[in-house]
Amino acid sequence: MQNISYQRFLQKPFDLRQWTRKMAIVAKTLKFSNYGEPADVLELAQESLPPPEKNQVLVKILAAPINPADINTIQGKYPVKPKFPAIAGNECVGEIQEVGSCVKNLKKGQRVVPFATGLGTWSTHAIYDEDQLLPISDKIGLAEAATLTVNPCTAYRMLKDFVEVLPGHCVIQNGANSAVGQAVHQLCKAWGINSVGVVRDRPDIQDLKNYLKKLGATEVLTQEEVRTSKIFKENQLPKPMLALNCVGGKSATEISRHLDDKGVMVTYGGMAREPIAVATAALIFKDISFRGFWMTRWTKENCTAPERFKMFDDLSKLIEQKQFVAPVHEMVPLDKYKEATKAALDFKGFTGKKYILRMQ
Repeated sequence: MQNISYQRFLQKPFDLRQWTRKMAIVAKTLKFSNYGEPADVLELAQESLPPPEKNQVLVKILAAPINPADINTIQGKYPVKPKFPAIAGNECVGEIQEVGSCVKNLKKGQRVVPFATGLGTWSTHAIYDEDQLLPISDKIGLAEAATLTVNPCTAYRMLKDFVEVLPGHCVIQNGANSAVGQAVHQLCKAWGINSVGVVRDRPDIQDLKNYLKKLGATEVLTQEEVRTSKIFKENQLPKPMLALNCVGGKSATEISRHLDDKGVMVTYGGMAREPIAVATAALIFKDISFRGFWMTRWTKENCTAPERFKMFDDLSKLIEQKQFVAPVHEMVPLDKYKEATKAALDFKGFTGKKYILRMQ
């Protein structure tokens, strides 16, 4: 029997590289099959990956952040409902390992970030379609690349799409130490725009104020200070035409009071889990407007629009020029995902730290 098998082996073409490649790629993935708290429902599983076909590429994922939307998706509280079993995560940076026979615009060794939403990125390796990925410069740091497609893009679009904010103008925002808040300050500094940030008071408030000013904030106020501040009334800064709200409740009311005539407040989050109370006088006598923004919707509606490519190009150049850095963060090994997801939940409005899973 051994001789017959050996003869068959000799007669049949055998590609040792293909055989060993099929045996070698086993991805570790964080999957969930029902909704709940991440530490309870996420499971670190293994999955063998086939070679990429036609328009597919094999990506080695290097790092993937834990965003509030990722947590909400796992909890079942987010509008996007994945098909179970689902791989968690929506953002990452990876390196192409193999390309399919029909791939034209990507090559082995390139770094990429997701160009589509809902890909499932909390994995060591993945097979994606070519058009689901965007190549980026390898001059961009790992943390900046891993966090490029959500928070910086949210900040960019809110500053561009609602009010014409020009150099010398002013923007006010609450949650100013959040990842989006840090991005807003940096973009405003790069574009010559004044930015006023509002944060919750804390023991190390001066350290936080100094850090945000270093990023680009013109002024940083606590929620108590913003209620009595006269920086706009005494012409220290022009009244803002744009307010950015990720908190809600009284915090949103206070920043809306400082808006100029026909100013706009854009809400993109609700950390306080309280409705926005609108000052009647501001509505009547200032004619201010209230809008909402959801990055996922904008991406779906503008997937291949020129504005999207320009946005990525602008952000990438700022990062390469050292004018834009990743938010305060901590790299966490993949197998420490339970601790990382719990820590990401336990921020209480103070931490301001992004947790990034290091996949390799």
